[in-house]
Amino acid sequence: MNFDFDKASKKPLTKKIIVSIIVWIVEIAFVVALAYFIVNYVLEKTTMLGESMETTLKDQDKIIINKFAYKLSKPKRFDVIVFKQSNKEHSYYNIKRVIGLPGETIRIVNGEVYINGKIITEFIVTEPIKNSGLAAEEIQLDGNEYFVLGDNRNNSEDSRFANIGNILFGDIVGKAWMRTNDFDFIKNLNKKNDTVNNSLETGEESIQSE
Repeated sequence: MNFDFDKASKKPLTKKIIVSIIVWIVEIAFVVALAYFIVNYVLEKTTMLGESMETTLKDQDKIIINKFAYKLSKPKRFDVIVFKQSNKEHSYYNIKRVIGLPGETIRIVNGEVYINGKIITEFIVTEPIKNSGLAAEEIQLDGNEYFVLGDNRNNSEDSRFANIGNILFGDIVGKAWMRTNDFDFIKNLNKKNDTVNNSLETGEESIQSE
């Protein structure tokens, strides 16, 4: 009986090729799954449209959204958020700054924003508000609603107006995290100075008595 040495020597090579192909397929599947997870649950890129967030963000600025930011926590006062209102006609993302939190009352009087009857102190550069809109009368936020304003207070469609209104937590896509034009973190942009108390940024100590 003759033994086929050529056939026997090819078996380890064939097995090695099969293993390499399987590993390659697994690696491709992992990369695709990771990319899908990042795009759908962690990060997304969008573009700032319009001048409503100047001078913090300018028209056509490229923004990275942290979509995971509010999976374990809720938006804080002064966070810049990205939202898409499911019950509105437009389908584009909107970018605004959180001013009022769930359960609070909001009113704008003489260009100043009042939360629960007290003036808020902001750490960013803004102009006095000329048009109070709906907030000329006191607005009561429900348990899942947020009141947002554009940083360009006199050239912004935001929660003061009926076409935007209060923002539901379920409509928030994520936190506007970074501007890729110059790789700046958005939370650091347009501050009044560089010595702002950290507690002011969280909104915990940002409300002063009248």
